[in-house]
Amino acid sequence: MVTINVAQNVGFGIIAFLMVFAALCVVTTKNVVHAALWLVLVLAGVAAQYILAAAEFVAVSQVLVYVGAVMVLFLFGIMLTRAQIGREQGLNNSGWGWGVPVALVLLALLSWAVVDFTGKDTLPAGFPRQLDNGTIERGATPNELISDNVLAPYLVPFLAISFILLAAAIGAIVLARKD
Repeated sequence: MVTINVAQNVGFGIIAFLMVFAALCVVTTKNVVHAALWLVLVLAGVAAQYILAAAEFVAVSQVLVYVGAVMVLFLFGIMLTRAQIGREQGLNNSGWGWGVPVALVLLALLSWAVVDFTGKDTLPAGFPRQLDNGTIERGATPNELISDNVLAPYLVPFLAISFILLAAAIGAIVLARKD
């Protein structure tokens, strides 16, 4: 049991380091498209952190909603506004220096809140779940309960909408391309 916690801590540290590096690249790069792609890495890191926390449903939702849909919208916005692709000058605000102390204060406050809030509390191992035959099974996780109740009846419409969005994305790319 101790080795699992150590492995989770090491995984958390590696993913957190990559996320912080990618976040710094988002705010320091001069290329708008590169900033959007670095943001994809940050959002994928959030999904990986959710997987480490055993919240698979939230991780999949993170990937579908933020990495998939929101980043596609960002890239379409960049393509459709005909923004200059490449390095742009004059994007920095003169008050950017205030961001560092404000970020450090926020980091300290969030760290204090996390340490003070969690303490030595633990999450329950599982919840009861009613099976199709009427019996109750112990050990169902909240992820299983949510996914069974939400995705099971709406799986086909969910997949149909994903194909419609894919067709819309391809159409927007074709319209945005300048030949």
